[in-house]
Amino acid sequence: MDRFEGKVAVITGAGSGFGREFAFKGASLRMKLVLADVDAAALAATVDAARTQGAEALAVPTDVSDASQVDALALATLDAFGAVHLLFNNAGVGAGGFVWENSAQDWQWVFGVNVMGVVNGLRAFTPIMLKQSEPAHIVNTASVAGLLAAPAMGVYNASKHAVVAITETLYHDLRLAGASIGVSLLCPAFVPTGIADAERSRPGALANDAPLTASQKMAARQLARAVEGGRLSARDVADMTFDAVREGRFYVITHPNIMPSVHLRLDDIAQLRNPTDPMSLKHRG
Repeated sequence: MDRFEGKVAVITGAGSGFGREFAFKGASLRMKLVLADVDAAALAATVDAARTQGAEALAVPTDVSDASQVDALALATLDAFGAVHLLFNNAGVGAGGFVWENSAQDWQWVFGVNVMGVVNGLRAFTPIMLKQSEPAHIVNTASVAGLLAAPAMGVYNASKHAVVAITETLYHDLRLAGASIGVSLLCPAFVPTGIADAERSRPGALANDAPLTASQKMAARQLARAVEGGRLSARDVADMTFDAVREGRFYVITHPNIMPSVHLRLDDIAQLRNPTDPMSLKHRG
């Protein structure tokens, strides 16, 4: 997919971070935008900003973990614009700490958004793209946490590994079906976004009653420092991602200096060694 003007982009998690910058990039390319987020106020701000750029933009408040709400997002897209050409399954949240200290609510919340949000997007929008018989593309936002397994990030790591597996399988399935839909897997490292403040969007029903453990506090501090120190901006990542869509490129690795840790992990597997802590190699993003 190398032409964007007049095409329809659907973006989840559009209220902040990568989603907001995907929206602004789409607006600059004169795309029609359907923007979704669980935070209605942040979503409205993104839509207003996109409209000031001259874009046709529709806000659809959506909890991507709820299949019925994603189905409604797809219907709203068709009602407004009659098609979808570029889908960003981008909404994401995170929780840290030792694996055994994460609550059932942590697992349900993170997997509901990060994994089922992607699944719900694929289930609702891929059939539409297949029927259109037009150039189309799907971008799923994972993370380097989908390629590595850093300590004290088990819930997040597991969710992003699932996104990697789903997206690689999606690529194969679409080829097997003879479809011309492109697929990209976005795996960013630390970038200043709202991921460190994801707790603000946690539903009350999935809130934890117990105070944070020492490991959870440590993980939160480390994440905040890493995100704040990221050298690439969300806008940089948006530019890279649209380049990948244009080129039909699957893997979007925003921080190539993380690759030695990826190679080390693959070598550990191939040589049947015990896992090496990926944070033992220092990376700066």
